[in-house]
Amino acid sequence: MWLDQVKQEYGDNLQINWRHFSLEQINSRNDADWKVWEQMDVREARALLASVAGEAAKRQGNPEAFDKFHLALLTARHAGDRMPLNEDEPLIALAEHAGLDVEQFKKDLDDPDVLATVAADHEEATTQENAIFGTPTFLFENGHTAYMKTFIPPEGEAVEVFDSFVSLFGGRTYIGEIKSPQPPWPKGAVD
Repeated sequence: MWLDQVKQEYGDNLQINWRHFSLEQINSRNDADWKVWEQMDVREARALLASVAGEAAKRQGNPEAFDKFHLALLTARHAGDRMPLNEDEPLIALAEHAGLDVEQFKKDLDDPDVLATVAADHEEATTQENAIFGTPTFLFENGHTAYMKTFIPPEGEAVEVFDSFVSLFGGRTYIGEIKSPQPPWPKGAVD
């Protein structure tokens, strides 16, 4: 959503490689051997099907259609009516709207190889080297990672927010964390 505005501004000078990360897995109270993608049908998990759908869209090899699908998915979930992330029909409608091959998309929703890619992305994210614990987390070219908890920036501020974030965290590996002490959000951030 707001990163789409940044991407439009930067064009080919900014590469965003969306990867999958399961909050349900990371927040699980089960032991470390428990994996959400091994325990249940993807439709029983809160958001695993949405990750599979994103990978199914990416698999079609059309970056523009993937970007359109991904933006529509984020918008429908976070700026719309909180679209459910574990139902086929809304995801298929987004795939159709994005111009994806819907029949292939439907097949890929149940393809174990697509689910394996989602699982591998999560496993890579949680390695000791990356230590990712939430979304969105940015992995910079120098290997440094930084998590940013934010609402969608006001209209016209997305690029400035992104530039400031990259300036602060992108090259300064010695900065580990900055927090606002007003849980859960700073005063005035929410009406």
